[in-house]
Amino acid sequence: MKIVVDQKIPYIDSAFGGIATLVKLDSGSINNSTVQNADALVVRSETKVNEGLLTGSKVSFVGTATIGIDHIDSEFLFTHGIKFASAPGCNANAVVQYVFSILFTIAEKKKFLLKDKTLGVVGSGNVGSKVARIARAIGMDVMENDPPLQRSIGDSKFVSLDDVMGADIVTLHVPLTSQGSDPTFHLFDGKQIARMKPGSILINSSRGAVVKGEALTNALSSGKLSAAALDVWEHEPNIDLELLRLCAIGTPHIAGYSIDGKVNATRMIYQAFCQHFNLSPEWDSSTIIPQPKNPIIEVHENASDEETLSKVIKCCYDAEKDDKNLRNILSLLPDQRAKFFKQLRGNYNFRHEFSNYKVVLARKMMQIGNALKAFGFTVHYN
Repeated sequence: MKIVVDQKIPYIDSAFGGIATLVKLDSGSINNSTVQNADALVVRSETKVNEGLLTGSKVSFVGTATIGIDHIDSEFLFTHGIKFASAPGCNANAVVQYVFSILFTIAEKKKFLLKDKTLGVVGSGNVGSKVARIARAIGMDVMENDPPLQRSIGDSKFVSLDDVMGADIVTLHVPLTSQGSDPTFHLFDGKQIARMKPGSILINSSRGAVVKGEALTNALSSGKLSAAALDVWEHEPNIDLELLRLCAIGTPHIAGYSIDGKVNATRMIYQAFCQHFNLSPEWDSSTIIPQPKNPIIEVHENASDEETLSKVIKCCYDAEKDDKNLRNILSLLPDQRAKFFKQLRGNYNFRHEFSNYKVVLARKMMQIGNALKAFGFTVHYN
């Protein structure tokens, strides 16, 4: 068998190398010509999989090593009998940890405590539900909005989007959709942002076009919102530099870029591939993830609970470093910017998730220990 794969997908050789011939290409080189003789195709979000790409090919399986599928023409695949697999939830923990790095960073900059704030979570799926659970564990008031899930399970905990607009901080965790009962394309446009609490904060790590960039730029420049943090951008990789300048934190679509998440995504596609082609899965991904350089974090009793949590998280991941790297785009010529953005994503040094770290602290710090456990850390009391 022959598989055309995006060469940026980690561990692809380890998973598929023994069962098929791999044709590893840059996303820009995956086109109708290069997939003609492939039995399967495995991509990332940069590749649009549609009729134009697959016409005339013998591809019978398409996998995307992503949670989002807005780059996939699912209807075309279904009507042509092409098996499709994605990786929902593969990097949920990484995105959650990114969000809290953002929250603690902004709280520190603006000198407020997260436990004094209300968090509005729009979208309570794999990521949003975990964000809500951990936010409650550290003392935040939380409002969740998810109309499809509310209709499905009827949980009274969900509130309307208008109610969420009263939150101090709103974080978005929805797929990008243009059709159906709950379209999310430009869900946060000028009218919706105008309903947000004056001085509130918006975080988007879902999909860029969920927020209308121009509307957010206006809200930040006018002072309607006090801050915004974006990992995703409309028109990527051609991002709005004025919006970047106004954001408290801006990163190049890497919220989910953990080693653990990438291994999970490749494993999920590999298993779906084996099932489709009636192969026995033999790849063991459990031994792939290496230990971090400094897996033990010692905590001393000289800071408040939130300061301690912030410091521990920054030992594992500091979003400000990614923000600093992205802002180098501001000094580039226009024709260099899109390539630079793609390089930041493509060459990203995947981080370890919190479950790979052990935090050592005094036994009387059990309240902090419980919060750290909620984040996924292993906790040891001395």
